[in-house]
Amino acid sequence: MTLVRSISEKDKGAWLSLWAGYLDFYETVLPIEQTELTWTRLLDPSYNSFGLVAEIDKRIVGITHYSFQSSTWAKNNYCYLEDLYVDPRLRGKGLGRALIDAVQEIAVKEGSSRLYWNTDRTNETARKLYDRYGLESGKIQYRIALRPSDQN
Repeated sequence: MTLVRSISEKDKGAWLSLWAGYLDFYETVLPIEQTELTWTRLLDPSYNSFGLVAEIDKRIVGITHYSFQSSTWAKNNYCYLEDLYVDPRLRGKGLGRALIDAVQEIAVKEGSSRLYWNTDRTNETARKLYDRYGLESGKIQYRIALRPSDQN
């Protein structure tokens, strides 16, 4: 049975392993300082960044991170699901869905008017799951790095 719960300090080792897998999947390297900062932010109740883990038999096998943002287009906030990663050996067992559903439930409780996320067009495996939730937005994301170190 899958248990989805808030991330806690004791999860750091498992989180680091899954975070590394997530970064590898997206062929991204972040400085260790950024990883540590992300971890610290996830545990800081005053920071607008939250994490959930998925467990099977008390073993962490998936992670997700999310935050809330105000909108000029809606009365209530939006919930942004920023990262989602499941151990590749356990994909197809409903873990990604369980994590998305947990964030959706939190967003509803927070009064959010929308839950959204991004993925690469080439991430066909994940898109099979995501397409079950609704249509992709059709939006194209543009980025301007404001500092040379912020290229991701």
